[in-house]
Amino acid sequence: MRIAVTGSIATDHLMVFPGRFTDQLVQDQLDHVSLSFLVDQLEVRRGGVAANIAFGMGSLGMNPALVGAVGADFDDYRAWLERHGVDTRSVHVSTERHTARFLCTTDQAQNQIASFYAGAMTEARNIELAPVADRLGGLDLVVVAPNDPEAMVRHTEECRQRGFAFAADPSQQLATLTPEAVKSLVEGASYLFTNEYESSLLLKHTGWTTEDVLDRVGSWVTTLGPDGVRISGRQHDPVVVPAPQEKEKADPTGVGDAFRAGFLFGLRHKLGLERSAQVGCMLATITLETVGTQEYALDRATFSDRIARTYGEEAAAEIEPRLRV
Repeated sequence: MRIAVTGSIATDHLMVFPGRFTDQLVQDQLDHVSLSFLVDQLEVRRGGVAANIAFGMGSLGMNPALVGAVGADFDDYRAWLERHGVDTRSVHVSTERHTARFLCTTDQAQNQIASFYAGAMTEARNIELAPVADRLGGLDLVVVAPNDPEAMVRHTEECRQRGFAFAADPSQQLATLTPEAVKSLVEGASYLFTNEYESSLLLKHTGWTTEDVLDRVGSWVTTLGPDGVRISGRQHDPVVVPAPQEKEKADPTGVGDAFRAGFLFGLRHKLGLERSAQVGCMLATITLETVGTQEYALDRATFSDRIARTYGEEAAAEIEPRLRV
């Protein structure tokens, strides 16, 4: 199964200020703010939704094609992804902009001041999927993950025109997309990924009912946080899969991306919706237990053992032979 994952590729620059932002604010000068905070911690992490999904798929033994736009500063990140099984040959490198960056400073009270630099991501709208399909000998599924909004719409339109099956994952961009754009991204999707909040937001933006959405997609995959995942569709019975018990909650960032990676692994190996969701929930839990979206390392025996303890020996027996970790 040849899968292309389109979407954002970024780095996260996370800083910690050993004080409180509010202590630096002068009440009668809030219309003339000019502040600088001396931070004592900085972590630079690899991120971006498409990159996180592709990393998870590669870590499970797949070779997904990552499709997105980056800057000339991508070399180290590219080497990391390729070492973890990701095909980066369809990543566009901008000659004018840096790779997208999320910069966030957190104070002792957990208040945050953040900025997002889209950078090269704005050029993703110029990427055509046909050359990717030609290079791979076809595309069985295209994941349209959060990205430059125009790129998301164009990728979806090209999938329809060329007959590529696609998975719609508007998630983080739902709040900024127009109702018509959201409808365009969802209509005809083989799979629609949202969490519970995003499901409500999607219905509010489009004016559709749940039944309207199910009329337009193959399967609607809704992640439920600690309660696991629910999968609904016209052509199959509802599927509900609980989440495994986590060892600790280290960092929730990227958990949804990891679920998608595991779910797509299951689809690739024709494991069915329930087993695919079980792999997704397990990978999401492992990510939750790790600081950083791409910092986990998988062990085949441990992964299979946790599957067996959570979902039963039969599930482990079906999933374990497909693992390439």
